[in-house]
Amino acid sequence: MKKTKQTDNENEIKKQLEELKAQLKHQSKKPKAKKTTKVEKPKAKKTTKVEKPKAKKITKAQKEKAKKVAKAQREKAKKVAKAQKEKAKKAAQAQREKAKKAAQLEKERAKQAAQLAKEKAEEAARTPEEELEEQFSDEQIRNFQIEKMDMDRITNKVCEIVAEYEDTGMLQSDLWKKLKLSSRDGSRLALRLERRGLISREKILQKDRWTYKLIIEQTPISLESLQNSPCLTCPVEQKCDIENVHPEPSPLYCQLIEDWVITEFTKKKK
Repeated sequence: MKKTKQTDNENEIKKQLEELKAQLKHQSKKPKAKKTTKVEKPKAKKTTKVEKPKAKKITKAQKEKAKKVAKAQREKAKKVAKAQKEKAKKAAQAQREKAKKAAQLEKERAKQAAQLAKEKAEEAARTPEEELEEQFSDEQIRNFQIEKMDMDRITNKVCEIVAEYEDTGMLQSDLWKKLKLSSRDGSRLALRLERRGLISREKILQKDRWTYKLIIEQTPISLESLQNSPCLTCPVEQKCDIENVHPEPSPLYCQLIEDWVITEFTKKKK
């Protein structure tokens, strides 16, 4: 009995030893963890100061050379600037000349256009008299005759009628109607009287048409003005003289002449 019990203990101990061996074996198979070693950083090298190369001393000759080069560059830049300035000046002058010529040309064109417009306006404003003046010479106008009419008589008649309007004048168309003359004959008659200095013609615009107004320049002498003159029947007419002194008869202080003039003037006014 004791022997059996002892055997069991030994077996138990062996079993435990086997297990311990197995554990040790198992542990020996695991790789051992490597010890981490501190990696030392490479030490920074000490920076050494780089010495700048010492500037070479500039010699007097080098200074002079540099000075000459700088002066030459300035002169060159000055010449370039001057040339550019001259070029710009010439371009501006050419532009001004071109503009001047263009303005002059435009002025000439405007002048020609104005002259043409003036000629057209004058052409539109032409009167029959102006056309007649071109058709007939001065001699033909002065010697103009109306058939079956006494020209001296009709001349006096025209002057008498125009004289009634004094400085205001009258329209020639009204005069021709009054004398029953055609426009052509009346126009030629007006030109004839103007050439003789008896009337003057003033061009006016009447009802959108150009015509003439006739104004008396020289009043014709009429025998009617001598009618009832006291001088024709005056008993002292032979002794009457402008150089006489009062009380001798003189037209300067004649009461008969004075009364006659007042009477004639009153008649004209009526």
